[in-house]
Amino acid sequence: MKILIIGGTRYFGKHTVEKLLAEGHEVTIATRGRTPDDFGDRVKRLVLDRQDPVSVKKAVGDMYFDVLIDKVAYGSNDIPPVLDNIRCGRYVQMSTTSVYEKKHMDTREEEYDPSSYGIVWCWRNDYDYGETKRQAEAVIVQKYPEIPSVMVRYPFVIGMDDYSKRMVFYVSHILEGKPMHIDNPDEQMGFIRSDEAGYFIAHMALSEFTGPVNGSSEGTVSLNDIFIYIEKKTGKRPILSEDGDEAPYNGETEYSINTEKAKSTGFRFTKLHDWIYDLIDGIIEELK
Repeated sequence: MKILIIGGTRYFGKHTVEKLLAEGHEVTIATRGRTPDDFGDRVKRLVLDRQDPVSVKKAVGDMYFDVLIDKVAYGSNDIPPVLDNIRCGRYVQMSTTSVYEKKHMDTREEEYDPSSYGIVWCWRNDYDYGETKRQAEAVIVQKYPEIPSVMVRYPFVIGMDDYSKRMVFYVSHILEGKPMHIDNPDEQMGFIRSDEAGYFIAHMALSEFTGPVNGSSEGTVSLNDIFIYIEKKTGKRPILSEDGDEAPYNGETEYSINTEKAKSTGFRFTKLHDWIYDLIDGIIEELK
């Protein structure tokens, strides 16, 4: 299959590319040309500004792709320049579980319906992350119903290659004895590993499923669970203070992500507790 990926040069987008290449597909990556990649001659490349319809049309011309994977659709305004100018048989959008107004245990796809949500044209910084992503999904469903599409919703994606360094924040503060302000140490939360996040997008690109679909490792973990493990490994405990550095996951309440729809497509997620502590070990080792 001919697959175009907008983005894909870093983090779990790289895992998507590698998975599709390993399965024998013809992959083209479209970027602004600012971030180098290490795919060599295994991929084709387009340089474009996805927010500029003229740039998109000039770069793509009359090419057709069986699947278009969009890793960087952040708001409703991001969709028309792409879907008005790229012919594709299927569209896969990287979305987020932040589209849910309030996550809770067993959060399901039906709790945000993009087909009935009022569209407001916006860019990435016009509203908070959850709202701009809700708008991006709504435009796909309501304005481009003729294109089979899927919106992949993830909770926090973490791994050794996580450029956001959110989990590193907690580990480094504990190892260095720096105070943190944490408002939710006991709340259970869901995560997905970065390579698995990439593989699931590749899986959904080749699936016939349409609509929103959650992706998440099985199970949950709290920050306190992680802190207890770090103390056993290092002998060091977190210093918690209202005056400490604001922690990345503050504001998150207890939740888990239901993945029954994803499983119905044949995908099986890893168990969170089978890898989360190996990740913590890796971060500890890297920070030594």
